[in-house]
Amino acid sequence: MGDHPRRAARAAAHPGWPRPQPQCRHHRQPIGQDDGKRGPRGDDAGKKGTGRKRHIVVDTLGLLLAVVVHPANVQDRAGAKLVLAKLAGRFPRLWLLWADGGSAGALLVWALVTAGLIVEVVAKPAGATTFTVLPKRWIVERTFAWLGRCRRLSKDYEALPATSEAWIHVAMIHLMLKRLAPQ
Repeated sequence: MGDHPRRAARAAAHPGWPRPQPQCRHHRQPIGQDDGKRGPRGDDAGKKGTGRKRHIVVDTLGLLLAVVVHPANVQDRAGAKLVLAKLAGRFPRLWLLWADGGSAGALLVWALVTAGLIVEVVAKPAGATTFTVLPKRWIVERTFAWLGRCRRLSKDYEALPATSEAWIHVAMIHLMLKRLAPQ
């Protein structure tokens, strides 16, 4: 393939300049896969994921009580503190939470002292090497599946985490309204 004649002439006139690379994409196509999105994003080295994480607290029916969206480079324990801080004082009858194994350790003491909540860890059985359904853990996973059925939440389209949180609330409102009045 030959270069455009003007490019060749320009390169010959200025031999010390680097030759321009030919365009491999259409001029309207964005350069990065991220499409220039604003807002905080991060990389989670442990789960090998990029972008954002969602932390939610749901009741036993799977309905949303609190949500926090943050960059993926924030650790799970720090994200759990953020979502538990949103619960403090909002639900006086709430005193027991079930959490996954990543929430063990100092978070249990922090939740009791700061928010007045008892966090019970639902961990895998000691000898389990394959997938096992954990009691109470599937409630949160089911809620994430409900949210994933919403087109706007299936991918991370939003620029700001607060906008993502707002769309999660809108999706749960829509879900609850459909259950109250099915038509």
